[in-house]
Amino acid sequence: MNTPRSKTSRIRSFVLRTGRTTTAQQHALKILSSTWSIPYQATLLNWPEAFDLKLGALEQNPLRILEIGFGMGETTACIAAARPQDQFLALEVHPPGVGALLKRIHEIGLTNLRLMRHDAVEVLEQMIAPNTLDGAHIYFPDPWHKKRHHKRRLIQAPFVKLLADRLKVGGYLHLATDWQDYAEQMLVVLNAEKTLSNSSLNNTYVTRPTYRPITKFENRGLQLGHGVWDLLYRKVAEELT
Repeated sequence: MNTPRSKTSRIRSFVLRTGRTTTAQQHALKILSSTWSIPYQATLLNWPEAFDLKLGALEQNPLRILEIGFGMGETTACIAAARPQDQFLALEVHPPGVGALLKRIHEIGLTNLRLMRHDAVEVLEQMIAPNTLDGAHIYFPDPWHKKRHHKRRLIQAPFVKLLADRLKVGGYLHLATDWQDYAEQMLVVLNAEKTLSNSSLNNTYVTRPTYRPITKFENRGLQLGHGVWDLLYRKVAEELT
């Protein structure tokens, strides 16, 4: 499996940390990657080939959903299990999370989920064709809470424009964060993208869609009174004026 490449021309939204990978996660990375992971290649992804029908019967026209930064994969696995008719490509750069989700895929027998350990920007640029995705999920991206680090936040205008270009007309973009100032930045950036339409009636936040489960960490925060903000957008046919 390819690891993220280093470029100096772009500020990355992640730093590869030396977090501990458990024995079970290491085993999953070694044994299961060849079945459920897709290597990064600078060529367009062949979706039918990536989701080999021999590994599980899918609908003839499945929705193609990209998830960026799945963490330990708890939410990703729940959504994929609840929507077996759709295809999910999930991206993460940190080995413990990839290993944990590979293990989970094997344990519950998911056939509609593929993983890739690579930088999301390069995947979008090189492997995802324009007007290809039916949806994209970005849940609790690193808030880079110190002001001097805000430039590292994933949700910036160039990235949003790239992601919107890869969505089909009518496709959706769903984000969630538990940092209010990041939610406010997301709102400003996303509302400024002319090819996206905010699904909120007042152009702000939406109630959490039922398909996004509440993780144990999120639930703990809610019990402590912490806020969570969901944003939901649709790709429109033409730029809004």
